[in-house]
Amino acid sequence: MKILKFGGTSVGSPQRMKDVCKLICDGQTKIVVLSAMSGTTNALVEIADYIAKHNPEAANNVINKLRNLYMQHVSELYATEEMAEATRKLLKEIFQHLHNLTAGGYTPSLEKEILAQGELMSTNMVTNYLLEQGVKVKLLPALDFMRIDGNGEPDMAFIKTEVKRQVSDNPNYELYITQGFICRNLEGEIDNLQRGGSDYTACLIGAVLGAEEIQIWTDIDGMHNNDPRFVPNTTPVRQLNFEEAAELAYFGAKILHPTCIQPARFAGVPVRLLNTMDPAAPGTIINNQMQQGTIKAVAAKDNITAIKIVSSRMLLATGFLRKVFEIFESHQTPVDMVTTSEVGVTLTIDNTAHLAAITEELKKYGTVETDENMCIICVVGDLRWGNVGFETMVTEALSHIPVRMISYGGSNHNISLLVREADKKETLCALSQKLFQ
Repeated sequence: MKILKFGGTSVGSPQRMKDVCKLICDGQTKIVVLSAMSGTTNALVEIADYIAKHNPEAANNVINKLRNLYMQHVSELYATEEMAEATRKLLKEIFQHLHNLTAGGYTPSLEKEILAQGELMSTNMVTNYLLEQGVKVKLLPALDFMRIDGNGEPDMAFIKTEVKRQVSDNPNYELYITQGFICRNLEGEIDNLQRGGSDYTACLIGAVLGAEEIQIWTDIDGMHNNDPRFVPNTTPVRQLNFEEAAELAYFGAKILHPTCIQPARFAGVPVRLLNTMDPAAPGTIINNQMQQGTIKAVAAKDNITAIKIVSSRMLLATGFLRKVFEIFESHQTPVDMVTTSEVGVTLTIDNTAHLAAITEELKKYGTVETDENMCIICVVGDLRWGNVGFETMVTEALSHIPVRMISYGGSNHNISLLVREADKKETLCALSQKLFQ
């Protein structure tokens, strides 16, 4: 069995929904994970924000506008009045529920319940369309089997048991439709998976079922070897190792969240990235295979701040680095890159919410300097130290660009460089020219 996930753009209009339904109806049994229609989640966030601001009138106005849009979608999607009316009835119940929620006070759990309505609407609309087309389809509510534990992590034992039970209790269906992103927490409240959203849902289902393949359908032909917004003539990467894909995702390739594919990796289930606008394109396959001696791609991560701590007292001082990192930990601020010398350490962060407090605490141990508006450039591939020459190619490509930091050796798959954001485009183009052309 294959697991297919379609994002909000892929189901962003009645015609897109019809196109997806044509694509998934090939006679093979599969589970299809759907996001909310594009634009819906933003509207739902706006509704929750108005409730938080004690403005239920504005929240209800947004709900009414969203309802009118969905009623128009219903008229365009269905051929029979019977199915159109059945879908209108279901949607009206959901929108009435949203209206009811505006009467209460704001809580984080209320916002999560509001956000969940987008996936509930899209999956019901697509299921009803497939039923109208005569397809044997079953809607499996994600809220019945997708659960997180007290740490916000997926409860894998529960998910495995319940997914298998849902499928076995509903045999002989061609398609199973379910919601991405949404789940329940230990208290039984509606919650969400946060990291990776619907991609994470698909990978969790694929992992617990030992699926043949997980397919992530978006509006781009797989993961490219560089950022096509800045670099001309980029090409899709046809194969990536899971670790290579995670590095690219973490350092800027927005097509995937870095942690969402981990369940698939541990279960040995390949993940394929495909394009709904060009279904025939091969896309990118991500698996546990390693293509030796190859540089695969370049990615960039913006809004980076470099922090340099210099102190002659740190020479051979036991515990210096521990004290430095404890400061970042206490402010819940992750660190991306690290370089050290005899008298100092430089590291980077992408979350500056606590920068002032962090800087003040670091001054206890030395002189602190910060460089803002920086960018991490990540070169990914088979970069094990035995592959002589790759690091030279990277540095030669940037011989005319000032590089603030270089991190090499911490991973077998990544060379990271810190440059100014103003030099980002030139850096990406220079690397593309040297490494791929």
